[in-house]
Amino acid sequence: MKQFRLVMLSVLAGAWICAIALRLYDLQVRKHDHYLERATRQQQRVVMLYPPRGTIFDARGRELAVSVEVSSVAADPSMIEDPTETIRALGGLVDPDHLKKVLASDREFAWIERKLDLPRANAYREAATKGIFFLQESKRYYPLRSLAAQVLGYVGTDNGGLAGLEFLYDRVVTSEPGQRTVVRDARLGTVLHPGLKKEKAKPGQNLYLTLDAAIQHLVERELAKAIASSGARKGMIVVLEPNTGAVLAMASYPTFDPNDFGAAPPSHWRNQVVQDAYEPGSTFKMVTLAAALETGVVDPLETIDCEMGGIRLAGVRISDHHPFGELTARQIMAKSSNVGAIKLGLAAGREQLFGTIRKFGFGQPTGIDLPSESSGILRPLERWSPLSPAYISFGQALSVTALQLTNAFGAIANGGRLLEPYIVESIGAEERRRQPRKVAGLTISPSSVRQVRSMLESVVLEGTAKAAAVPGYRVAGKTGTAQKAIAGKGYAANKFIASFVGFAPVKNPALVAAVVLDEPWPRYHGGEVAAPVFQAIASQILLYLGVRPDREGDALWPESPAPQQRRRGTPAASPAIRVARLDSEGVRETSVDGMSVDVSTSEVTPQGTVPDFAGLSARQAVALSADIGLQVGLNGHGFVRRQSPAPGTPLEVVNDTVEVWLGHPGVM
Repeated sequence: MKQFRLVMLSVLAGAWICAIALRLYDLQVRKHDHYLERATRQQQRVVMLYPPRGTIFDARGRELAVSVEVSSVAADPSMIEDPTETIRALGGLVDPDHLKKVLASDREFAWIERKLDLPRANAYREAATKGIFFLQESKRYYPLRSLAAQVLGYVGTDNGGLAGLEFLYDRVVTSEPGQRTVVRDARLGTVLHPGLKKEKAKPGQNLYLTLDAAIQHLVERELAKAIASSGARKGMIVVLEPNTGAVLAMASYPTFDPNDFGAAPPSHWRNQVVQDAYEPGSTFKMVTLAAALETGVVDPLETIDCEMGGIRLAGVRISDHHPFGELTARQIMAKSSNVGAIKLGLAAGREQLFGTIRKFGFGQPTGIDLPSESSGILRPLERWSPLSPAYISFGQALSVTALQLTNAFGAIANGGRLLEPYIVESIGAEERRRQPRKVAGLTISPSSVRQVRSMLESVVLEGTAKAAAVPGYRVAGKTGTAQKAIAGKGYAANKFIASFVGFAPVKNPALVAAVVLDEPWPRYHGGEVAAPVFQAIASQILLYLGVRPDREGDALWPESPAPQQRRRGTPAASPAIRVARLDSEGVRETSVDGMSVDVSTSEVTPQGTVPDFAGLSARQAVALSADIGLQVGLNGHGFVRRQSPAPGTPLEVVNDTVEVWLGHPGVM
């Protein structure tokens, strides 16, 4: 019996040993990889290391967008024995229903709230119980709050750019995250081990902008004041450097604080300057004038019958805003006659008008480095109706963005070059380029540019934009008052877009800017509500940039008789002026007393002399010089007392500019 028991005990022990051996084989051999992976998951955790995004600086090195370290709070539900106690402790800081869902999770990690401000983070720390822990994260912060909000954009919780420059340059300013593997001990504490995987994070690059925070601030301030005083629904302003295309300021109203973008409606997030297209109204007459001058069919001193308030075309009567009789092209611009603009557009012809519009960049994006840019609306020439040239001539039947229109005026300001506007100066290194990013080409000839520039100046001197005049500086520009179109219903009777686009100083422009106000009321004319805003921002910007005044005293020149007008076919009252230029086919076109004839290149050389400006007013001197393709430099105010070069100097030896000194009788 004893022997039997011993044998049974041996068998049972052997079986037990075999079972243990089989179990060990199953655990350590057959399922080794499975349990190793499971242990690794329990004991090790890969922590993502997110360094801050690159900083965005303005043109003078001021911080517009930075990254700061903040705390986020999370929970490990597996460590929380009594969820009710945790909910009670944190109930005053977070929604209890949200916290219940977090604690009911079967995961070992769940966010409670991320990227807390300091007071809230401290409150969480005071109330935290077992299983609640904190992590350091990077949060985007905009120290100047709403300044340039639509330009900068904003960043989401996961550090991704969602709008503006933050979105477009997200891959540039976003750092590449690193990784760090950590081990958790028996008490669930974190232990760093040098032998575990570690990858350093790569920091994002900085952006240096052309935008100047000081200019942006004053532009936003004046825009907000204009909205309040005019009763407008919304508005926008953009300021460019005309010789480079650099954006100095870009503002839309209403605005928002990108630090808390969710508190504002999505409509406030829109960058109206590049995203919203509208009918430009009379500001577009500048393009019509340029097209007419390029054809050579319009003489600046020739009068055009403006039909006393209306014109009938294809059975449709198009009304003017005021009854005008005979006006010169200069007066058409100054008084903003719709009928006069229509006749200029018809004189240019469909093809020339369309071609000039395209050369000025309309119907296509400008190429600015901002997202969601609108192309505006410009129908192909083959889809133009018989009335399209007429409506387009005074700014209807097409739509533009404020940026497109400002850039087009910039081409007139800089001598005819259409530039690609830009707002990012450099990436990663503080380099000041201030050179045109891209030149699309010449819009119109230099002689036409000078004439358009002179006529735009007359709009400020004696036309609808007198309120845009800046004391001490010569200003050129154009007002616009456009009825708002209603889809399928024509135009609203009492809803307007008031605007002004201009540049200063005329001789060497330092800025070109557009002011656009949507639905101002009860005053709604561009000259009443938009032009004064330009005056307010231009006067401050020119002072801030250190631009020397053109002259002392008031910007408006002394009143004097207007330049003498003439009808087609009548002799010129001024001395005979002959101007010759070489056209694209090598044939010189010469103009004698306003009559054009073509002659062979071998039969003519540049002729004509500098006229005598003595006794003329400043306005008359500008008009006369523009008509013969010269620029005039004005010194002082009053009437011309002396000039250089002297009268009679051959035009071919003049360097495009005549300097004149003005004064009053008895004053040299």
